[in-house]
Amino acid sequence: MKALEYKKLKIDLFAKTKDIRQYDKNTGNFYKSIVIMSKRADQIAAELKQEFQENSHLNTPQDRSGEEVYENREQIELSKLYEQIPKPTQLALYEFENDQIYYNDATDK
Repeated sequence: MKALEYKKLKIDLFAKTKDIRQYDKNTGNFYKSIVIMSKRADQIAAELKQEFQENSHLNTPQDRSGEEVYENREQIELSKLYEQIPKPTQLALYEFENDQIYYNDATDK
């Protein structure tokens, strides 16, 4: 999923108390659900990092000298966009709550 798609999601960014019993419905184990969400958050963070690096590489000028300091407007706007995206843990929690995460448990076989 692209960064703009994550930004469009209506995710509440404030900390709220959650009922932890809702997280063991699908897996049967609360801790297993936490591991699934953690691994998904790592995947999301890696995707966002890669996408940011690709986009920032497009905006960097090629003829830079070490002493020259300047303001690159496109790169500042790109950074602001990525700062407004919810954290990967919040995105993983949202996906888990809405059954958008596919997982396969090897111990069930």
